[in-house]
Amino acid sequence: MLAPKFGSSLIQHSFKLFSSSSKLNIKMAPKKVCIVGSGNWGSAIARLVGFNAERLPGRFEKNVSMWVFEEEVDGRKLTEIINTDHENVKYLPGRTLPKNIIAIPDIAEAAADADFLIFVLPHQFIKRACAPLIGKLKPGATGLSLVKGFAILPGGGIKLISDLISEEMGIPVSVLMGANLANEVADEKFCETTIGARDSEVGSDLKLLFQTENFRVTVVSDTQTVEICGALKNIVACAAGFCDGLKMGDNTKAATIRLGLKEMMKYGDTFYPGGNASTYFESCGVADLITTCYGGRNRRVSEAFVTRKKSIVDLETEMLNGQKLQGPETAAEVNYVLAAKGLEAEFPLFTAVHKICIGELQPEKLLDSLKNHPAHQ
Repeated sequence: MLAPKFGSSLIQHSFKLFSSSSKLNIKMAPKKVCIVGSGNWGSAIARLVGFNAERLPGRFEKNVSMWVFEEEVDGRKLTEIINTDHENVKYLPGRTLPKNIIAIPDIAEAAADADFLIFVLPHQFIKRACAPLIGKLKPGATGLSLVKGFAILPGGGIKLISDLISEEMGIPVSVLMGANLANEVADEKFCETTIGARDSEVGSDLKLLFQTENFRVTVVSDTQTVEICGALKNIVACAAGFCDGLKMGDNTKAATIRLGLKEMMKYGDTFYPGGNASTYFESCGVADLITTCYGGRNRRVSEAFVTRKKSIVDLETEMLNGQKLQGPETAAEVNYVLAAKGLEAEFPLFTAVHKICIGELQPEKLLDSLKNHPAHQ
């Protein structure tokens, strides 16, 4: 009677060892990464992610799929160009992409079995583009949003893009925002970024996936503040562009940036209470605000709006190769919320930018919103 008992114990013990080993292997299996989007910023990020995925084979699968909205460039499909020439000639010309970045035109195919989905496309396209992924993602998958802006609710109002993705996809979503002009990141010029992740283990994985010698990552748990900074700074950048177009000078532009930061912080306190004020002084906050107000597309197009007397839509076509400007859209979304709650007077800079963009206010009137700002009372 001892042998069967001993044999049974041995079998049970072996099963436990096998079970533990299997769990360990599952936990330690390299994670598959998918980049959802392939514009200027998405392609710049692909350089970082592709590099790290290849050099960390124990943590990530070597090949990184990138969903590309298919279009033709000089008679060739963009996916074919990326996979053959390893360059996104339309949105990031002159910079090579790692050979392990695989361009795929079908979003469901690109995201199949992905552990990490990096969302990096204009916020107004998120819902439509990602609809084919609903109910098809790998169990346990997690998202990372690099999307700057807010989602517009059907009945009016706004919500965070990370919340929209999380609700639509049924996955947890972290965020990455920072002083990261895409072309400079692609050229490997030194910069910092901020990842907001509630799960510390996910934050650690994402830091490994993105950090390089010249792209330094700080992880914080205050995801909401990280994300609203990435959206609201584009409104302030429009104001900075108007200042430049009107040749108001550096002092006025500095005041615009300071008052814009004050409104960003007030917006966070009003609509997303409980955030950490120190997050505004990470790369996602003041650093991103400064670089966007001096070098970003929202500033550049807003300056042209004043000097060339053309509409935002016309300037997008001429200056952005068909890509959408985020500042005016975000200003409209935020204004809807402020007007509904009777708070426009408490956010005079945000309000003025919106009204200038839609033609209700002359750019010269921006100065009134600065002179009579509540911060001076």
